[in-house]
Amino acid sequence: MNLLVQLLFWIAAVGSLTSTIYCMMVIVAAIRFGLRRRREDRAASVSSFLPPVSVLKPLHGTEEGLQRNLETFFEQDYPEFELLFCARHDSDAGLQLAQEIGKRYPHVSAKYMTCGEPPPRFHNAKVFSLAKMDSAASYDLYVTSDADARVAPDYLRKMVQNLKDPKVGLASSIYLGTLHRGAEARFSSQLDAVGKSVEMSSGVMVADMLEGTKFALGVTMAVRKRSFAEAGGFEELGQFYADDFVLGNRLATRGVGVLLATHVIRLLVEDTPFWVSFRNQLRWMQSTRRSRPWGHLGSGLTFAMPFGLLGLSWGLLSGHVALGVLWLGAMVMNRWVQAGAVLQVMGDSGWIRGMLIYPLRDLLGSLLWLGSYGGDRFYYRGQTYRLREGGRVEAP
Repeated sequence: MNLLVQLLFWIAAVGSLTSTIYCMMVIVAAIRFGLRRRREDRAASVSSFLPPVSVLKPLHGTEEGLQRNLETFFEQDYPEFELLFCARHDSDAGLQLAQEIGKRYPHVSAKYMTCGEPPPRFHNAKVFSLAKMDSAASYDLYVTSDADARVAPDYLRKMVQNLKDPKVGLASSIYLGTLHRGAEARFSSQLDAVGKSVEMSSGVMVADMLEGTKFALGVTMAVRKRSFAEAGGFEELGQFYADDFVLGNRLATRGVGVLLATHVIRLLVEDTPFWVSFRNQLRWMQSTRRSRPWGHLGSGLTFAMPFGLLGLSWGLLSGHVALGVLWLGAMVMNRWVQAGAVLQVMGDSGWIRGMLIYPLRDLLGSLLWLGSYGGDRFYYRGQTYRLREGGRVEAP
């Protein structure tokens, strides 16, 4: 029993120390990001770099908030751009919705197309859609975005500034997880949203601070047409689940500039039952484990709440109950500080609520991290896939 108590103490102590160091790194990285964001916003407001842009949007069915998401792209304050929408079939509800919205914005150039079902080796249907739109795009500068992205009118103006330097081939944005129904949504969905806002953004900001950006976030990217070819082409990228990570990583490896954009968008999170939300988040964790195995392993030491609970357990078993309670409280405070810093610098008006519930999300994140080591199969859009080393996907 004494050995167990000592083991609990040292595991809790080491994990609490590493998560505290990580929290301090996040605060520094968030301040750095905020200062850079302010500086680049001022520069974008007076910039004359406004080249024509093709906006590529793959679609697959409808989801909560999709209508407003699509409308925000038609409402861009930008001199010359075109919107391209692609789904697998004409009957796709998302494509039909885009066409209906387009009728209300006749001054916006828009193209609607289908790509059919992807061939067997093209497991990533989103990349297959991008390949189709690439062949129909009028311009050499692209902005790509997922269907669940919601943007401000100055989105294109700010994103395109990242490509002003011809050495830069790609820039991608972090995002605020947003629920269509807000506080009325399921609590599990609220945890998912704040996790996307804080957990993801924290890691990205710290990575950018320590070693620069060697990856991409596919929710939205400003990217040159040639960058896809430089990263191996669409058919090669289509074999990966995390095609965005592979695209950014391969460009960075080849010496092409890859940036973390400071413009923050909103990512609409579906309000789903807990088990659906958990499964979707676990899928992303599994993908990250395959794409960045050592970095993913180390991320287990960035969580705070599991070590706080271990500290509490040590206190209860050793007779130091007050110290155990204080230990857990310190880890809760740790996560509050991290979440508050990140959400404020990203401009989240509801940052207080997100901050308060983030310790629970941190605990859930640690369970998802553990679960990511439980297998290599995942379910997505009606089919089961297997993840291989490096993040490649195959259909069993």
